[in-house]
Amino acid sequence: MTTPRLYDEFAPWWHVMSAPAEYEEEASLYARAFREHARKPVRTVLEIGSGGGNNASHLKRGFTMTLVDRSPDMLAQSRFVNPECEHLEGDMRTLHLGRTFDAVFIHDAIMYMTTEDDLRAVFATAFAHLDEGGMALFVPDRTAENYVPTTSSGGHDTPERSMRYLQWEHPAHGQTILTSFVYAFREGSNPVRIEYDEHQMGLFSRDVWLAGIADAGFEARAIPYEHSDFEGAPAREMFVGLC
Repeated sequence: MTTPRLYDEFAPWWHVMSAPAEYEEEASLYARAFREHARKPVRTVLEIGSGGGNNASHLKRGFTMTLVDRSPDMLAQSRFVNPECEHLEGDMRTLHLGRTFDAVFIHDAIMYMTTEDDLRAVFATAFAHLDEGGMALFVPDRTAENYVPTTSSGGHDTPERSMRYLQWEHPAHGQTILTSFVYAFREGSNPVRIEYDEHQMGLFSRDVWLAGIADAGFEARAIPYEHSDFEGAPAREMFVGLC
């Protein structure tokens, strides 16, 4: 799996591109899912594919978070905002920590699984790291049923640096989608620097998600994913696996 430039070369810009404060609403949705769907109280959460730690910066208020990502550069960014959390390097397809948790949480990093075999390997990883009665929460950006190619932009300013990005999601090609990014970086009074990046992602049907979760040993459910950013867009879902 090729690592996009955003997660190594440009990782120090992550919180300029995507500020932790922007994640408060969605993190509250994940916390509510744990409260409403878990079979027992959730106290410990293993977040796999935790990236720069934006969700964890909010979830840690209610849960003890262990954060895992395959990019050491993104883990370094997460440590800036989550110094009290445990950080570990690992791949979500092959991770073996030798311990279990009340819940496993995998956000949009799961979109980088481009084959059904890789996706099922992630479900197996989640199952292996759960206590009896535990819950896994998988939150893909899209499924095949609700994918619509879009173009979006964003970014932030700090006193020392500014960043803007253009995100272009291309039409699906089978079970994969290509997203192109153009980044504009500015440091101090230096000229703006433009860079290009590509992200190859998987796009699977709702049935593939539910069947794969069930085959890993879970009771599989789909629950609504209702965020204010999705108003007017096709309905989205999160996927729950219960042990």
